[in-house]
Amino acid sequence: MTFTLGMVGAGQFSSHFAALFQLHPGISAVYATDVIEGRAQRLVDDLGLAGTYADLDAMLADPAIDAVAVFTQRWTHGPIVARALQAGKHVYSAVPMAVTQQEIAEVIDLVSATGLTYMMGETSQYNPATVFARQKAEQGAFGRVFYAEGDYLHDMDLGFYDAYKYSGGDDWKATASYPPMWYPTHAIGGVLGAMPRHATSVSCIGVRDDRDDGVFEKQVSMFDNDFSNMTALFELDGGGSMRINEFRRVGYPSPIRESRFRWFGTEGSFEQLAETSVWQDKDGVQDVSDLLASEPAIGLDDPLLADIAPSLREAFSSGHAKVHQAEAERLPSEFDVAPDGHEGSHRFLVDDFVRAVAGGTLPTVNAWVAARYTLPGLIAFQSALQDGARLPIPDFGDAPVPVGSPLPVRSASSGA
Repeated sequence: MTFTLGMVGAGQFSSHFAALFQLHPGISAVYATDVIEGRAQRLVDDLGLAGTYADLDAMLADPAIDAVAVFTQRWTHGPIVARALQAGKHVYSAVPMAVTQQEIAEVIDLVSATGLTYMMGETSQYNPATVFARQKAEQGAFGRVFYAEGDYLHDMDLGFYDAYKYSGGDDWKATASYPPMWYPTHAIGGVLGAMPRHATSVSCIGVRDDRDDGVFEKQVSMFDNDFSNMTALFELDGGGSMRINEFRRVGYPSPIRESRFRWFGTEGSFEQLAETSVWQDKDGVQDVSDLLASEPAIGLDDPLLADIAPSLREAFSSGHAKVHQAEAERLPSEFDVAPDGHEGSHRFLVDDFVRAVAGGTLPTVNAWVAARYTLPGLIAFQSALQDGARLPIPDFGDAPVPVGSPLPVRSASSGA
């Protein structure tokens, strides 16, 4: 079974995924739409896609479109996903899932009611460190994991100014103040992607920005936000804790590795820096940096990177690491010459979504997992606004069926 897909948003990030969707043998045709005139047509022309739609309404109204992939501004995902599910489309969404608990709940309700596929494209699910730690956890090598850390360290100077200018137009400074803890999924998803846990409470401290450049200033911010760096300590179900850092003003080489992780268990531990990764147990230390090092998938001068700031291109071109080899065997041969990015995650994410839609099964980063990767950060932001008050984190529970199993279709009137 093949299906058609519409790209919602045709900016910097979507072109990489459009190329992968176009190559996947499970997709028969790829279309595009964008609110900025000319961008969708440019994407179609550059990649040889099937065509464009005048707007989102036209795309969602066409029964010939089976699924959509949402690559719009990060605070718009929740409502667009809900509209797509209501229109009967399967949905792949860039991160984050949404920016309010209500939006998250609506997506989960719609997935439950319709049985449609929803997947959030969290790149850290296939970050080499997460893959390595997931393998160690499955082997029992950690023992009981009682503490973990996830950092998303991306300085504004290293590409983010350019990215926000590209997507935000003349008012880009209003959007560049996006709260760091509203974009928590790379750090949280990397930690929890290695172990089936979820956060139950949080205390978060925010650092108010002092650059005085019009970014992270409340009088400019559409989010009323002046935090540029945030640190949150989460309590996990079953005991233990997780510390998450979201930094936008930091002296750190994010082009080398923007997401990094640590897990500490009773029998073994893993720690990562920008260029070094080590496995440790009671007998000693093993340097596993080579096992987790990503190989370039495309050159830094590839046309797909033309609109990407030079300091961001490493993230959009990094491919598989040695730790990916076993799982990479399930990827279609068409991906042998495909682009990749975020340390080898893009190909896996696209294949996950296509397999889930084609098989009518629950994907890895489904709505319930996406909620556990997203909502803790939203509550953390509220904690920071209350001077670090410890706040409970609601949980939507486990998915109704295991990953890879068919999701039951219920009527919209069933109380989902």
